[in-house]
Amino acid sequence: MWVHTLDPTIVSFGSLEIRYYGLVYVLGFLLGIFWLLYYRRELAMEKDDVYDLMFYVMLGIVIGSRLFYALFWNLNYFLSAPWKVLFLWEGGMAFHGGLVGALVAGFWYCHKKNVSFLKVADILSVPAVLTLALGRIANFINGEIVGRVTDVSWCVNFGDGLCRHPYQLYSAAKRFVIAGILFTLLRTQKYTDGFVFWSMILLMGTGRFFLDFFREDMLYYSLSIGQWMSLVMALVACSVLLARYRNDLQRLF
Repeated sequence: MWVHTLDPTIVSFGSLEIRYYGLVYVLGFLLGIFWLLYYRRELAMEKDDVYDLMFYVMLGIVIGSRLFYALFWNLNYFLSAPWKVLFLWEGGMAFHGGLVGALVAGFWYCHKKNVSFLKVADILSVPAVLTLALGRIANFINGEIVGRVTDVSWCVNFGDGLCRHPYQLYSAAKRFVIAGILFTLLRTQKYTDGFVFWSMILLMGTGRFFLDFFREDMLYYSLSIGQWMSLVMALVACSVLLARYRNDLQRLF
């Protein structure tokens, strides 16, 4: 058993703290910008369009992930103190909400600028999943989103005296693998616009569904909220891929 003693703060200046989790958001924003700049000629986008798009996507991520966390993960707390939904520094972000927020913001901006949303979504899938993987490592450093109690030799004590699965590291590894798969799809062959994106939705949803059996969470009809949402993700993505991307799937297999 390993006892978790990691400090989530990188550096502090009085009451101001710079944390690993916040740094991940900054790195994700920069990675998305550099990635889009590399592909901007293919997307027929100007540099200013790239900066604006990433600004709105990040805004959508923050708003969506915070609202989903408040509505689905801690509703009673925020009903008693609704103003605290603005206290982002206290933590509490939901992956599925961030995904919805990013998609809404990205679709709105691409429609406004007459840019292919599906092509943008394909390209951003790689840096998005990489950032999410880094986010899980930051979760591990924070000692949050812990795994279930276990007796495996690599279990971690996150301060409660119990030995738990390092779920955050499992999730990070899964996301690094998915990012590698998506990068390979993006770089090796020319698929129909949207194929890489929907593949990402399928892989992320399926991976989260099964991996969350190792996560300590409240269950509803034997599954957690995250698993139910991930199951919907996987089923929708599978339906879309089979309905619209059969030729791409045949080329893949």
